[in-house]
Amino acid sequence: MATRRQTRKTAATDQELTRYYRDMLLIRRFEEKAGQLYGMGLIGGFCHLYIGQEAVVVGLEACAEEGDKRVTAYRDHGHMLACGMDPKGVMAELTGREGGFSRGKGGSMHMFSREKHFYGGHGIVGANVPIGAGLAFSDLYKGNDRVTFTYFGDGAANQGQVAETYNMAELWMLPVIFVIENNQYAMGTSVKRATKSPDFWERGAAYGIKGEAVDGMDVLAVKAAGEKAVKHVRAGKGPYILEMMTYRYRGHSMSDPAKYRTREEVQKMREERDAIEQVRERLIESGVAEDDLKAIDKEIKEIVNGAADFARESPEPDPSELWTDVYADVTPQTA
Repeated sequence: MATRRQTRKTAATDQELTRYYRDMLLIRRFEEKAGQLYGMGLIGGFCHLYIGQEAVVVGLEACAEEGDKRVTAYRDHGHMLACGMDPKGVMAELTGREGGFSRGKGGSMHMFSREKHFYGGHGIVGANVPIGAGLAFSDLYKGNDRVTFTYFGDGAANQGQVAETYNMAELWMLPVIFVIENNQYAMGTSVKRATKSPDFWERGAAYGIKGEAVDGMDVLAVKAAGEKAVKHVRAGKGPYILEMMTYRYRGHSMSDPAKYRTREEVQKMREERDAIEQVRERLIESGVAEDDLKAIDKEIKEIVNGAADFARESPEPDPSELWTDVYADVTPQTA
């Protein structure tokens, strides 16, 4: 079997590092607050937190341009925040309020923003992958140079529809980047127990798709790999696969006690590989004052607390909303 290769990080200015630090910290603090609200009973149903994986989406969003699209699975709050969706609208949707992005009817796993080209949050494992290919086909058909980032996990990577999508994407040379967020445990089973071929990015070779494994705990490594993939796709060379080697600190969802791994393992990752702490240390080493970083933390906490307050104050959807957005009004095409 080929050796798993991981893209090296590249240099970045203090301004860029500070932006990545802020963006990752926003996701971290937002998810921590969401966990608190869930514990208080203000968020119901499923809730999958992104804590630990922040570098993946922040690093790739640093490579995106206006008009590029993104679609993901149910661990989606981080992707929404990274592409610029308002934390207030995201939190309000989590709590099922009218001020949410789906007017309180979608919840954690079903939010969308046409303005930010975010096409969901999808609850069915692997189902978002062909949707991502469809979005890319739309851009190919229109003849623009947009790219679609299609995120899914290591568990979904074993789905048959993923293989079918790979085949079609390469056959039609679709401008799509398949991002496998390999947090190593899928829903609760180690990759080592769940698959005989754990190098997921290599599976694209069967269809002629290029790809690589990336250190998903290092935002600069993610950005470097993202830039390479985006350049490949925008040049009309077809799809690309990025397998992000990352790690979630919390359970699969809020109802998961995560007994399939030890506390020591999680703590080791937090202490030695945390994506946010790595950037913080680099900034301090380059001369950025700790007080400046504390100011960012304070700002982020105020934004997150404001989002939580907005969610609490936003009214629940009117019962009449049950009958809206069920079917789309389609205008017949003229001959």
